[in-house]
Amino acid sequence: MELRHWNFVTKIRRKKENMKIIKIFKETISDGFGFRYSIYFSGCTHYCEGCHNHETWRGDIGRVLDREYMDEIVEEINGNSMLDGITLSGGDPFFNPAELLEFLEEIKARTHKNIWSYTGYTFETLLVDPIMRQCLNYIDVLVDGKFQKADYHPELYFRGSSNQRIIDIKESLKNDKVIALEF
Repeated sequence: MELRHWNFVTKIRRKKENMKIIKIFKETISDGFGFRYSIYFSGCTHYCEGCHNHETWRGDIGRVLDREYMDEIVEEINGNSMLDGITLSGGDPFFNPAELLEFLEEIKARTHKNIWSYTGYTFETLLVDPIMRQCLNYIDVLVDGKFQKADYHPELYFRGSSNQRIIDIKESLKNDKVIALEF
């Protein structure tokens, strides 16, 4: 039993060391409402046809999110009073859910900014996984669902295809149903 636990902890630690960020846009209006700091994580298993960030699918590219990098990100966010919030994208931020949870806890506590997250998973799928569900406690708005090339509409705000939903997470969790935002 102890050996199994040790192996599990070792895998988590190894995985945490590998959580990577492929790019950051320090000021953007494309990834959510308002002026945002957008972080693109490495790794995705959805492989959506027509994805505009296919280079982020591999989980082994980008800069490792270590203590120094985390402090740098927090300093940049807190140093820009014009920012309305933070957006997580990728790849898929939920590629490493345990590491994402730690990241979300810290970034929320240290910046107090609203957080948008994009994911290829649906809201309902995230609710089933205990760790992914915990991540939702730190996310204000979720853009969910895989990008579907057949449903692509360039006039959509903050999403690529019409199947994707922009969800008010706090209200959805409180009401036990999806509360979508319209833009």
